[in-house]
Amino acid sequence: MVQWKRGRRPVLGVLIIVITAFATTACGAPAPPTTSAAPTAGGLGVPMPMMGGPRVDEASYLAEMIPHHEEAVAAATQLARSPRPEMRALGQRIVDTQSVEIQQMTGWLATWYPRQPRPEYHPMMRDLSALSGDDLDRAFLTDMIPHHMSAVMMSQRVLIAGGPLHPEIVGFASTVRDTQRSEIVLMRGYLASWFPTSTGPGGMGPGGMGPGGMGPGGGWPR
Repeated sequence: MVQWKRGRRPVLGVLIIVITAFATTACGAPAPPTTSAAPTAGGLGVPMPMMGGPRVDEASYLAEMIPHHEEAVAAATQLARSPRPEMRALGQRIVDTQSVEIQQMTGWLATWYPRQPRPEYHPMMRDLSALSGDDLDRAFLTDMIPHHMSAVMMSQRVLIAGGPLHPEIVGFASTVRDTQRSEIVLMRGYLASWFPTSTGPGGMGPGGMGPGGMGPGGGWPR
């Protein structure tokens, strides 16, 4: 009987260790990162900043941000017809800033990642060409706010990814994030002041969020 007990002691010790480890994990030990369940912003493949999910490398960031900027420039050009000087100024600022950024990103992508595939882009914003007056301004604000939000989240994601980044991308992504975050605050103020009844759940007006992503077109490709 004594020999049996001695023979079982190592097994009992292993069981105690396993049970202790399981209890530690269940009580808050960090779990392995997951890439399958995080909600994305605007169909970008970009998880919300507070969620876990796939990280973004700089090649993908450049390839996806170029058409995103191009859409913003096309929409902002329409604000030249706005009756409000504030909106005309905002539109011109977006056109000037993001046109330069498109040139920068296109050059970096061609130099550093010439074989990077270009993603299929799904528009986030409606066609503004037939709109005018209040309809134009309201549609632009309700669509451009989530459009900017996706760029902010994409830029933050590439900065915190932990992978190798060119110094140019660190500065560029930081500028995009900070500039567009400031413009989001500005546009939300305009929307609340001029179109208070347009604000929907989450502070976005009708059309600001569509099925499967942000914006009427469902956002970026998944």
